[in-house]
Amino acid sequence: MATIKPFRGVRYNPQKIADLSTVISQPHDRVRYGLKEKYYDLSPHNVARIIKGKTYPDDDQTNNTFTRARDSYRDWQREGVLMREEKPAFYVLQQEFALPDGTVKKRIGLVAALELSTYDKGIILPHERTLTKSMTERLELLRATDTNFGSVFMLYPGSGINELLAPIVKRPPTVEAREMFEHDVIQRFWVVDDPELIEAITTVMTPKRRLVIADGHHRYETALKHREEMCAQYPDAPANAGFNYRLVTLVSMEDPGLVILPTHRMIQSYGQLSTDEILRRAEEYFNVEPVADRQALEDAMTAIQGEQRPYFGFHNGTSALVTLRDPRVMAQLLPERSPTWRTLDVAVLHELFIERVLGMDKHKVELKEGIEFLRNPEMGYQAVEKNEAACVLLMRPTRIEQVQACSAGGERMPQKSTDFYPKIISGLVALPVGAEERL
Repeated sequence: MATIKPFRGVRYNPQKIADLSTVISQPHDRVRYGLKEKYYDLSPHNVARIIKGKTYPDDDQTNNTFTRARDSYRDWQREGVLMREEKPAFYVLQQEFALPDGTVKKRIGLVAALELSTYDKGIILPHERTLTKSMTERLELLRATDTNFGSVFMLYPGSGINELLAPIVKRPPTVEAREMFEHDVIQRFWVVDDPELIEAITTVMTPKRRLVIADGHHRYETALKHREEMCAQYPDAPANAGFNYRLVTLVSMEDPGLVILPTHRMIQSYGQLSTDEILRRAEEYFNVEPVADRQALEDAMTAIQGEQRPYFGFHNGTSALVTLRDPRVMAQLLPERSPTWRTLDVAVLHELFIERVLGMDKHKVELKEGIEFLRNPEMGYQAVEKNEAACVLLMRPTRIEQVQACSAGGERMPQKSTDFYPKIISGLVALPVGAEERL
């Protein structure tokens, strides 16, 4: 069963921070491309200073990015910039945003402390592959601060909790803000400390299983590793010790505001084959349909959005729509994979085109060597025009049914198969998980 608990969160004090927009940020892994400096410039108390601290040449065991994060966290609490909730609470996050076609959506998330569970128990399921290397920074920060500053984005079956939260989101929010990077998203946040509502929410969630991690696999697996370490240090700690829990934002799989965006690929350094040779080799597996330009390519991909066969777009000055000719080839090459996995656009792209047509090494691709993952393909187009990249591979979004099917079948999708939009931002509330904390 899925055990969730209210908790005494650590939040920015509105008496000290008048505009929450100046102190919130994207999750740890998205604070890149110069974003860190921009967050730092917003406020001396921006959460990015903790979750994405700077490194210096003279850093050592006693003075480094993680010890500085710990010290800043303690200083901000002492100065009253951060305050601790007086009593346990759940929190509600409503995110309002517009899609490219102008459609406005709202997504509701319940922020709670979730009891950690290994994947084999079937309560929490992953959907993407992770890399151990990507967990190192997160684990060091957790060891130093004993606090979850960023949330794991978790999907749960059913919609009963949204029904319980409906009256809450009709009230004026506790805070409202816009995060700098996804600035078009309105972030509304409520504190829920009514005992009866807390009990009702907990009752609905308790029997649920097969909760799927939408975003934050590395954060969740870091928490599992941290729990293992803490259990070894404190073998007599009770089950409700803080380190047995993880800060999560729970969103219904039936929420009408649940949106997955495509994640495009940019091949950065590749010189083995000419464009003609690439497209000729691709014809072994794909139907290759040349189109006039990148706009025509995007239009063609939109026109066949419901196509069952996997497809993607290719652009390197020359543009082409590339569609899998015969799905049976994936079954022949990867019989150990499930039928759902074998029909994923990203699986076909990586297994057949990136690895077999382009000849790129799987392990290097997993380490993001020679490949970049993009939400907006414009960066890729510009890099191709400047001869700074070999090509852009345009994707359509993975469907939520595919995520559910792969997770339920124990399959992990290739990395960056999904981009749930918008992200669950950091800085709204933190969960202390030290040895002395009790939930």
